[in-house]
Amino acid sequence: TLSSSSAASDVYKRQEIGNAMRTTLNLEKILYVILTAVTSHAGLSFNRALLFLVNEKENRLEGKMGIGPDSGEDANIIWSYIERQKMGLDDLIETDSQFENLERSQLNKTVKSIKIPINENSGVIALTAMEGMPFIINTEEKKQQSTNEICRLLNLEDFVTVPLKAKDKVIGVIVADNRFNRKPITNDDIRMLTMFANQAGLAIENSKLYEKTVILSNSDSLTGLWHHGYFQYLLSEEVKKALREKYSFTLLMIDIDNFKNFNDTYGHQSGDAILKKISAIFNDVSRRIDTIARYGGEEFTIILPYTRKEEALVLAERLRRSVEENREIKDITISIGVASFPDDGQDKEILISKADRALYEAKRTGKNKVCT
Repeated sequence: TLSSSSAASDVYKRQEIGNAMRTTLNLEKILYVILTAVTSHAGLSFNRALLFLVNEKENRLEGKMGIGPDSGEDANIIWSYIERQKMGLDDLIETDSQFENLERSQLNKTVKSIKIPINENSGVIALTAMEGMPFIINTEEKKQQSTNEICRLLNLEDFVTVPLKAKDKVIGVIVADNRFNRKPITNDDIRMLTMFANQAGLAIENSKLYEKTVILSNSDSLTGLWHHGYFQYLLSEEVKKALREKYSFTLLMIDIDNFKNFNDTYGHQSGDAILKKISAIFNDVSRRIDTIARYGGEEFTIILPYTRKEEALVLAERLRRSVEENREIKDITISIGVASFPDDGQDKEILISKADRALYEAKRTGKNKVCT
């Protein structure tokens, strides 16, 4: 049985973690708050925490985030710094640099590369999702039974898995261990982690519902792409981030050639079909990190993060060629204007103006081409 002081401490921790999760509805930040709470000394104090979410369509678990040191040396550096700075849970969550460091973490990259089919042959993480119950792997017999390619990839030895639930439905799995300090995982640890996972599951579900609302309210109804207003917001955010992190990105402005003539000849319904098809081509050819928006009418724009002008020209040419060679929209072509940050400007309006000017040059000099 728990002592009254221990029980009070647990209640306080749950309240503090619950308050932290309510500070945002952004899914990425929610996941960061959850895993920081699992690994922070002010939270549940595990060395590492990994989070997988269910992809119902593909019937698999997909790695979304992993927090924890990459090595024992890293662990000592991180923990010593936190101790010296007397950082609490709020400090860890609110520090932008901590969130940015996550992108450089090898553990996080490894977790994000993992996809686990949800079936009985896929190991204990998949079994956690199937059974909806926690598992603790802390004996030689259990280790031999549970060891598979995923465990080896993540260096999992003694660890615990708990399901993330929202309204009695499993939506993901948290995996936690004490790889570096080798502290034994107790029944109390599992109890706290399970109670926390129920809070976390609801926070994730709320975040997903919020993101669906954001997508619907900021999407163009015809193409499903971001609309002009939200593009302006996203470009502002990209400029801020690029200034802070000192990286390059490129903006493409795209126009369908002779679209007015096409509409006048074949009608607006045929024109709408072309807009939808070209939007689908952009989605297929672009990378997952790119942001595609309908700028207005027959104009589109694409933000290419972490992309210099030379790389952007290759991508732009691939887009142009994909439209030109598509048999479903025969005789339709596009022109593209290219402008890069910081070379062509460090201000949103200047970048749009430069990309627009380059697009005008492409149209003026024959169309169906890419210009800078």
